[in-house]
Amino acid sequence: MTSRGAGTAFSRRNYRLSTESEKPKLTGIVNSKLLNDYLHRIFPSADGIQPATAYRKPLTFQNLQEHLDKLLAEDSGAEDSRDQVLEGRLGPSTVVLDHTSGFEGLLLVDDDLLGVIGHSNFGSIRATTCVYKGKWIYEVLISSQGLMQIGWCTLNCRFNQEEGVGDTLDSYAYDGNRVRKWNVTTTNYGKSWAAGDIVSCLIDLDEGTIAFCLNGVSLGTAFDNITRGAGMAYFPAISLSFKESVAFNFGSRPLRYPVEGYRPLQDPPSVDLVKAHKLLGYLKNVIHIGIDVLEGKLVEKDTSTWQLQGEPTVLITLTHIFNHFAPLMCKVYLVDDVLMHFLLSILERGGAVEAHPLIQQLLDLMWLLMEDYEVHECLKQLLMSLLRAYRFSPIIPDLGLQIHYLRLTIAVLKHEKSRKYLLNNVLFDVLRSVVFFYIKSPLRVEEAGLQELIPTTWWPNRFTKEGKESKEVKEESAEERLRRRAYDRGCQRLKKRIEVVEELQVQILKLLLNNKDRGGGEASRYIFLNKFRRFLQENASNRGNLTVLCPPEYMVCFLHRLISTLRCYWDGHKAKAPAALSSEEAYVPPQLFYNGKVDYFDLQRLGGLLSHLKKTLKDDLALKANILIDPAELQAVTMDDLDEDEETATSTAQRPVAALAIGGALARPSWLSSPTLGRANRFLSTAAVSLMNPRRPLGTLEKMKARTLSVEQRTEDDIEGSHGNEGLLLGRPPEEPEQSITENSLLEILDGIVMMYNLSVHQQLGKMVGVSDDVNEYALALKDTEEKISRCPKRRRDIYEELVKSQKVFSEKLNHLSRRLAWINVTIYSKEKMQDIYWLLRVCIRTIEHGDRTGSLFAFMPEFYLSVAMNSYSALKNYFSPVHSMEELPGYEETLTHLAAILAKHFADSRIVGTDIRDSLMQALASYVCYPHSLRAVERIPEEQRISMMRNLLAPYEQRPWAQTNWILVRLWRGCGFGYRYTRLPHLLKTKPEDANLPSLQKPCPSTLLQQHMANLLRSDCDMAPSFLNSVLNQLNWAFSEFIGMIQEIQQAAERLERNFVDSRQLKVCATCFDLSVSLLRVLEMTVTLAPEIFLDWSRPSSELLLRRLAQLLNQVLNRVTAERNLFDRVVNLRLPGPSGRQLCSWRTPASSSAPSSTCWAMQSHQLWQPCLPLQTRDISPCTPPFPPQTPTTSAWRSWPRWSGC
Repeated sequence: MTSRGAGTAFSRRNYRLSTESEKPKLTGIVNSKLLNDYLHRIFPSADGIQPATAYRKPLTFQNLQEHLDKLLAEDSGAEDSRDQVLEGRLGPSTVVLDHTSGFEGLLLVDDDLLGVIGHSNFGSIRATTCVYKGKWIYEVLISSQGLMQIGWCTLNCRFNQEEGVGDTLDSYAYDGNRVRKWNVTTTNYGKSWAAGDIVSCLIDLDEGTIAFCLNGVSLGTAFDNITRGAGMAYFPAISLSFKESVAFNFGSRPLRYPVEGYRPLQDPPSVDLVKAHKLLGYLKNVIHIGIDVLEGKLVEKDTSTWQLQGEPTVLITLTHIFNHFAPLMCKVYLVDDVLMHFLLSILERGGAVEAHPLIQQLLDLMWLLMEDYEVHECLKQLLMSLLRAYRFSPIIPDLGLQIHYLRLTIAVLKHEKSRKYLLNNVLFDVLRSVVFFYIKSPLRVEEAGLQELIPTTWWPNRFTKEGKESKEVKEESAEERLRRRAYDRGCQRLKKRIEVVEELQVQILKLLLNNKDRGGGEASRYIFLNKFRRFLQENASNRGNLTVLCPPEYMVCFLHRLISTLRCYWDGHKAKAPAALSSEEAYVPPQLFYNGKVDYFDLQRLGGLLSHLKKTLKDDLALKANILIDPAELQAVTMDDLDEDEETATSTAQRPVAALAIGGALARPSWLSSPTLGRANRFLSTAAVSLMNPRRPLGTLEKMKARTLSVEQRTEDDIEGSHGNEGLLLGRPPEEPEQSITENSLLEILDGIVMMYNLSVHQQLGKMVGVSDDVNEYALALKDTEEKISRCPKRRRDIYEELVKSQKVFSEKLNHLSRRLAWINVTIYSKEKMQDIYWLLRVCIRTIEHGDRTGSLFAFMPEFYLSVAMNSYSALKNYFSPVHSMEELPGYEETLTHLAAILAKHFADSRIVGTDIRDSLMQALASYVCYPHSLRAVERIPEEQRISMMRNLLAPYEQRPWAQTNWILVRLWRGCGFGYRYTRLPHLLKTKPEDANLPSLQKPCPSTLLQQHMANLLRSDCDMAPSFLNSVLNQLNWAFSEFIGMIQEIQQAAERLERNFVDSRQLKVCATCFDLSVSLLRVLEMTVTLAPEIFLDWSRPSSELLLRRLAQLLNQVLNRVTAERNLFDRVVNLRLPGPSGRQLCSWRTPASSSAPSSTCWAMQSHQLWQPCLPLQTRDISPCTPPFPPQTPTTSAWRSWPRWSGC
């Protein structure tokens, strides 16, 4: 706007109000009488009484500005008189956190100085304004539920890293984490808080009391008789531990839970508030009242269908209104209190968002009649208010509040111009927009209304008291059946209500992924793609800095909504292009990993660093993918690596001195900061030490990928391709089919979804299983208590009463947990969520298979694809049961077989060089062969792959991690031969229910097919057998020697006269060496049993040497573990405390002697002892156990014939 109120002729945009001389030239302006009536109806007097027509002054557009100014100034005098400095308050009128001197420790403070994150053990900060008289209130929005103390303090309070608000004499605090109040001493008070709650802090300095409210519910008076008088003034203050975060509202926004009689520390903008409400009333009048030009009268109009159809009279009237209204809509308080509530009232009539086009018309008016900077600020503040309202709304049974705010968000984003501006500048740059896709879990089920929604609770009794899963199918009683069905009905009611919220969240993403709105610039999808990639970069490049990461609970919800939206668009494209693949066949083509069109930041590739791969595989890229690497680019990458430290030093030197003094500005959003602003730009430190200097500026990451376009440089053509340009699919290898997959932009989103799962989603899925584990533990405790009650003697009334109390406590806790578990099962572990993870697993499998076909170019694939394939399978197997079984999923057996083929082939793939990913593949394969269903999948892979896998397992143990390899061979053998066959080891009998699925605790499930492959390989390959056996014997010799040496050290330490303790780490290492020795002996037993020709076939040059080595080693082991009063037994009898001590007690079991003895028995069954025993022992009957020379027969040894064949 070039002029405001300077005259009747002013311009906004290209529209100019007319003067009287120009009026006849205009068309559509009504006659003066009708215009007068219309303007008086739109702009009534303040008292609402219209003067008679004969006495009121005619209104025209020439005097409308004067009339409007007079109306807006009517109440300003009264408001100005009230807008004085209030008695009882000291400090600036705008209240913020004191970031200059009022803090202690390391803290991150938001740009608005209202949000704070703890960055040290226990940092403290106070506000800039204090109060000494009257009743005052402020609100704290809890972003994390950890250790914090919130309240009031005086200027004289001195805090440190151990003592905060409430720990000194004149400071008072409430701690919802520990549910206590603090004033030097502490007592129980209030309720526990959770992330998303709002704490109201009230102080009454007239009565001398302090109280707190949680989500508008009073917690009662916390402190009375607080110190008052001269020099006593109280500041709002908080102390919080590392990475905890809150946001304050001192009155800059309307209080969510105002309390009658209490004033916010910051006064609301009363004058502007009155003006805004008046102007909004005038705007409503314009919408309600229409002009019938033909009839020459005013008519009432339906607001739901109102449209601005080029009526000059209406447009000029709106221009006068927005002349005053636009500046007010740039203020936070007014947007929250006036504009947002008005827009919400439009949607209160119900129906779909599309049924309310008025919001679209209003946004059109804003873009037409407001300056760009005004619209931008208004939209930013509106989205901030919506996000804050959604995040901190209490959970009610129908989730009505959350639905209300999401509907308005959809209505705003439906406006194309507004959506593109918000995508470009707000949703990912300023706001934590991922919050819109999060459904928080209630910590207090009573306040969430789950008791009414799920009145009957139920929990499964699947485990015995020892923690083992019960295999007995017990008949369900009629009462239990009724309870379970009632509980299931309640869960279904809850699911239907949550699905409404999820569908609204998916609608938001569908708007953001719209690629048809190309009017006025780039389509929304391509803006979203660039912002989404930057979001992934921030979370991938800062894994060690928790304060800048998106919380995992947000990531889980975002991932599921993004999958639903992606599949919708994917299948929509399939319907239009039948030749494309459906979402069920989705995968990421391998060329995305090496053509530089998608930036993978500094994430590790399977073959190592990208710069290394470009140099070593440049010929393969040119031959297979027709991609040429410029030598100058390779040189630039190399020099960039060499100059990294110098570059960092230079960039640091160029930073302003003031920025260095406070740690500088962070280059990315801080996800644990204010619930509205996402950026914490002030780093406060009492020691003036900067901890936030990035090693390399974020913007220089592109230099490491010489052919990678930066996110800001990419266009739609770079992604989708055009005129022969394949876009993201540039460089298709010959092994890749020419068939169209889908739109290229959807492929990049799919790639981002896989990366998201790897970043934090899997971790969160495992974390939330803890609630189910708690239910199992309490169910076991309740069952045990009920059994004790049934056995309690009637004469012991005291015991009976205590048991009944315990029973009541356990029942109440189970009722609470079962309702909370219902919420978690619906939002995280539902069948639909399980299908999403299963779909992601199959996407990764197909992507790996397609990448594998490219030969050496497979090395360009990022490691996280293999990680997600393994982790998603683990999640499906361990996290979603028993609610849903993986066996119910379509194509379950085929998927297991494909995953087994990947593990079997790539655990020893030379193209994979990363140690961590190779270890992960080995561990995944070791876990895979522990379960019957997955072991059968390994047996179903092609024979060639099975033989190759066994060949890799039988490679020499030297210079590679052999423990997992040996474990795999043991699992393939366990349950066969002469060894013991415990279901689980004796020292692990008492395990927790959540440990029931651990691989080491599974029953034996040997594979005779894979054993046969092993035997054939050892028989047929004359070089493999001796190299493998020599490596096993070498490792066994080392492991057993280390074990014996450590036992001697433990005995010497335990027998000293002075009191001392054996290091627990030493005990753990000793126990590990013992386990390694036993497992190596099992592999020897397996080899002797399956391929005795290695020792019997004297045509083999290594047979005699191997047999002698085997006999000598077994003789040494048996001498150590079976001699009377030997070192082994003496250490076991020490009964050392702790878990490691209990593990040492397991050496009393036959495991310590059955392993070597069963190997001896296997040798005897093949008459392998004859060549190596002395002559006097060679005539022993084959039915007699072969005792090695000079081996005493202890009790364990005497019992050997009894257990060796069990």
